[in-house]
Amino acid sequence: MKTMRSLLMILLVAVASLCGVTSCISDDFTTSPSDLLTFSRDTVTFDTVFTGLGTPTARLIVHNRAKKAVNISSIRFAAADGTFSMNVDGVSGKEFSDVEIRGEDSIYVFIECYIPESQTAEPYLVSDRLQFVTNGVTQNVEVEAYGQNVTRLRGVTLDADMTLTDDRPYVVFDSLKVASGATLNILPGARLLFHDKAHLIVEGRLEAAGAPGKMIQMRGDRLDDVLPDVEYDIMSGQWEGVSIRPGSFGNRMEYVDMRSTRRGLVVDSCGNLSERKLLLVNSWLHNSQNHVLESAHAWVDAFGCCFSEAADAVVSLKGGKHEFVQFTIANNYLFSAIWQPLLCLYHLLPGDEEGNASSPLMSATFSNGIIYGLAADINTTDLTGSDVFLRNVLLKSEGNDDANFLSCIWGADPLFYTERDKYYFNYHVRPDSPAIGAGDSSWLTPLCETDMDGLPRQSPPTVGAYVYTAPEE
Repeated sequence: MKTMRSLLMILLVAVASLCGVTSCISDDFTTSPSDLLTFSRDTVTFDTVFTGLGTPTARLIVHNRAKKAVNISSIRFAAADGTFSMNVDGVSGKEFSDVEIRGEDSIYVFIECYIPESQTAEPYLVSDRLQFVTNGVTQNVEVEAYGQNVTRLRGVTLDADMTLTDDRPYVVFDSLKVASGATLNILPGARLLFHDKAHLIVEGRLEAAGAPGKMIQMRGDRLDDVLPDVEYDIMSGQWEGVSIRPGSFGNRMEYVDMRSTRRGLVVDSCGNLSERKLLLVNSWLHNSQNHVLESAHAWVDAFGCCFSEAADAVVSLKGGKHEFVQFTIANNYLFSAIWQPLLCLYHLLPGDEEGNASSPLMSATFSNGIIYGLAADINTTDLTGSDVFLRNVLLKSEGNDDANFLSCIWGADPLFYTERDKYYFNYHVRPDSPAIGAGDSSWLTPLCETDMDGLPRQSPPTVGAYVYTAPEE
């Protein structure tokens, strides 16, 4: 028994000594006006908020730096218009009273925003102040968001022609389907934002014609950040993509920025090469969980286009008829291993007629281009006997010209401005790039005399999608 008492006394002395050394936190409340709260940020800012829809939750940490506990007599928004709401200790509301924070401790306040729909076309600022009253002292945290009115398209099938403008963004839920016989016209500067799993299905015709400085945007509808200062826009798989069905012909995508899809742009065909299915001009297709562009037994041409970032082949073509001029195919995909070369070509020669064996073998030219990035350039470098030619193309791999590879630049780095580890993807080339002036002017057509930036191509042209411009000194 004496031993147990001795051990208990030693333990009590040790605890008392420890509290003396570390100044144990007191559960007493401070009433001093000088014991102020501190906050993880002085302004809670939401990215653009679609009116009529809620936002992701923003987090604010409220610290009590004092050794004693504090009693926050009031937490409330200065305005009572219903735009912002909060959650404190698991309870949602507009105002809270007598919220306690122990000494040298903190609490979380979660804030959400809901902006009712209005008739305004341009984004507009909505702001408020979150007020904390402690020991008679009021402290404010600014809260702000930009409201954006949108047009919602939910499970829409177009049986007649429709035109989308740049007046306000369109948010597509489920699907937007262009039925046979109908045309979807998309004007310069239009913004199509697709919700999770939404997609654009074209059985009729798509005419998406942007302009320099007013590219058409096709992307996911998440406008918040995935990391501090890193937009959610970098994430692939946010929506399904665009599907052009077998019976659809005469489609055009010009000055289109399409990104962050699961399947990219998929062109399917019944093997009819008498009519072009898709013409791509000065567009950037990027960031897909599968391919960025996939086409089977179709006539697809691309002029002045950039294709980048995919877990599978960036561009996958099976059979068909193709002309790619002033193109860039690059890959710096972030979210998984890359499974295939950047450019995959199938159904080129007798004996590899997988799939639709009755369709004609591929006929294709790739001119004044760049194929460079993570993974191999192309799935085959032996094109002998095929009707496929690469002319003035910069390649990462080492090799030599032959009857199908003509005036190519082998084993070269185009020196893109892209910095993958900083989530920065820019496929213009730096001043020392071997791509500068490496093209052949005879391959140019009126469709690619200018680039996506609206700049005229030099003679001889820089290979790739973009005109080289010297940096300003």
